[in-house]
Amino acid sequence: MTLQERYDAFVAYFAEHMPVAESELHFSNPYELLVAVILSAQCTDKRVNMTTPALFKRFPSPKDMAEATVEEIYSYIKSISYPNNKSKNLLGMAQTLMNEFGGIVPDNLDDLQRLPGVGRKTANVILAVAFGKPAMPVDTHVFRVANRIGLTKNSKNVLETEKVLTAHFPKEVLSTAHHWLILHGRYVCMARNPQCEKCGIKNICCYYKKNCK
Repeated sequence: MTLQERYDAFVAYFAEHMPVAESELHFSNPYELLVAVILSAQCTDKRVNMTTPALFKRFPSPKDMAEATVEEIYSYIKSISYPNNKSKNLLGMAQTLMNEFGGIVPDNLDDLQRLPGVGRKTANVILAVAFGKPAMPVDTHVFRVANRIGLTKNSKNVLETEKVLTAHFPKEVLSTAHHWLILHGRYVCMARNPQCEKCGIKNICCYYKKNCK
């Protein structure tokens, strides 16, 4: 099987079995998504979704958050991992949105990465999920699953993985493929105990062929 044949088979399977694949974070606009994604770093979506309703009620807009203090923001997110740093990032993000972007979440990679707490992965999530642009956010889970399946091979870092995945997935499914990889890694291809026996793509998986047969 060639590399492109593996990609084609991956897309064909998930297009049939998971035609709708979306973020599991709860949000209603780009600002809320941005806040949720910043909070989700090294934290479960479930925990973020438990935290954001009260946070969004208190800070429904970047302006509201920009006028807050780190201490007040912290009081709403203290159950999230790394609340001290994330409180500072959220305040800085909101203030930068107000001061430099008129309170509007930018829709391009460079401007998004100017926001405190926003790296390349987070910026790509906003582009893909909030604005429907073709983008491939790569976190440690996508990095792991793509390499395990064989969509990448010995990629040195997440940026290299992003480039390989972007080159081989059709542009029209690129953003959806990001969710396919995340959800597959979250519910089937777990890091420590992959559920190969119930996996629908084990026939194209390098890990399965090497370790399970």
